[in-house]
Amino acid sequence: MSMDDYVTRVGETFTSDWFEMSQDRVNQFADLTIDHNFIHVDVERSKAETPFGGTIAHGYFTLSMLSHLGATCLPGFPPGMIPMNYGFEKLRFSAPTPVGKRIRAHFKLSKVEERKPGQWLSHWDVTVEVEGQDGPAIRAHWLTLLLQG
Repeated sequence: MSMDDYVTRVGETFTSDWFEMSQDRVNQFADLTIDHNFIHVDVERSKAETPFGGTIAHGYFTLSMLSHLGATCLPGFPPGMIPMNYGFEKLRFSAPTPVGKRIRAHFKLSKVEERKPGQWLSHWDVTVEVEGQDGPAIRAHWLTLLLQG
């Protein structure tokens, strides 16, 4: 795919595969980030003391899955281009992600702009859906910088 072919994908939406947010994965994320808030790791206490009915995934864990989710559905990048995470223009954690539920992401390529020769900025409107839940867990405008290798 050439850069021109990539740019013609503006306006298209790509939907990822489903991914289960298991308690084991949430516990591993808690260990890695040293964030052991009971709402994430203590099932019984979360059932008793929160409105969530059980544990919820860390928002940043859900967000961090965008790279994996994108890898299951996004078109390839033009040969010789190196994709770099450039950040977010806007990010909202709209709803909790209950542990045990599956998530998937919808990525809409909203714009591609050449910043300077050999650098292109891709704009992605992203929503992360929780299976069986009204409204998304995350809404974001994600930026990816493509660098000529």
